[in-house]
Amino acid sequence: MKSVVNTDQAPAAIGPYSQAIKAGSFLFISGQIPVDPVTGTVVAGDVAAQTKRVLDNITAILNSENLSLANVVKTTVFLADMNDFQTVNQVYGEFFSQDAPARGCVQVARLPKDVAVEIEAIAYLAC
Repeated sequence: MKSVVNTDQAPAAIGPYSQAIKAGSFLFISGQIPVDPVTGTVVAGDVAAQTKRVLDNITAILNSENLSLANVVKTTVFLADMNDFQTVNQVYGEFFSQDAPARGCVQVARLPKDVAVEIEAIAYLAC
């Protein structure tokens, strides 16, 4: 059994996908980009500001299901420029300060809306 998760506290999907899907004991959160859910625009600022907005969006989706970042077991970080790794890692560490999830990080040729960072997450519902 699966169900669609959608909250107005995170940006609406910009294509034919869901913000997240709950399936069994897991919540699969689609890649989030640094879009402000209120204005629908990419946040101003550097990669640190963009990373914070992305993680705020993920947190909002988790909160809509009464979950927190502590439930996240895996993330994948997509960077437009691997030279941003240290900055992204610093902000990421502020959100995942204890028991950080497993993670992959790759540089990609381009991200939606030409943002610098996108992050997807998988959360376990029973933490």
